[in-house]
Amino acid sequence: MTRAFPPPRAPGSRDLLGGLSRGLRVIEAFAGRPRASIAELARDTGLSRAATRRCLLTLAELGYAETDGRHFCLTPRVLRLGGAWLASATLPDLLMPQLEAVREATGESCSAAILDGAEVVYIARAAAQRIMPVSLGVGSRLPAHCTALGRALLSALPEGVMEHLLAGLTPAALTEHTRTSREEIRAAVAAARRQGFAMVEEELQLGLRSLAVPVRDQRGRCVAAINIGQRTSRGEAGAVCQRLLPPLLAAAAELRRTIPG
Repeated sequence: MTRAFPPPRAPGSRDLLGGLSRGLRVIEAFAGRPRASIAELARDTGLSRAATRRCLLTLAELGYAETDGRHFCLTPRVLRLGGAWLASATLPDLLMPQLEAVREATGESCSAAILDGAEVVYIARAAAQRIMPVSLGVGSRLPAHCTALGRALLSALPEGVMEHLLAGLTPAALTEHTRTSREEIRAAVAAARRQGFAMVEEELQLGLRSLAVPVRDQRGRCVAAINIGQRTSRGEAGAVCQRLLPPLLAAAAELRRTIPG
């Protein structure tokens, strides 16, 4: 999946490091592909080819990238960047016991994610021993507009923030069922806000259903969302919601008591 970046901006302060900003943009542009050329990365980041080349050569010198002379790819060393956040963050640790409780109560995989722009990022997961249509793990990214986690997180945003995010979306149709118009997405988010949960069926991938609820801290601020994903063949949507929603809501209620504000 190619990520959409805002146009590069000149640093607004002497304290901002433009080189670091450009380097991070180049790293993020690798999302969804194992290798890329300088021209491809320059196009996707909006940087000049010269700037992109310098970033890539610096990353290669530091061990974060490799090149065959024409294409570049990231190395496993990049995982240290995400690992540093995971090692310092307490939120995944607080979430895991409840994800595991939901898995034990339902027999289904339960995950937690946060919102990063137009995408959700998985930060914790308790997987069931069952083959799913998609392979997900900590660090996986999915589009917010067609996932239950994304809609649950969007529904918890202030109206103005949510509208600003929607205005910048260019939603792609991943299946024949994916809602792609802003009006449809806005209506789905509004429904999630009214109901207190979001359900998405076959919009991300055919055969996949997901149910998600927002997670709040002791001050009522949304800090994440948790979900259950399963195959659509495992039951009708209404019956599935009736069975799976109570454990999710119970987990979210318990987390609200334990996550400090």
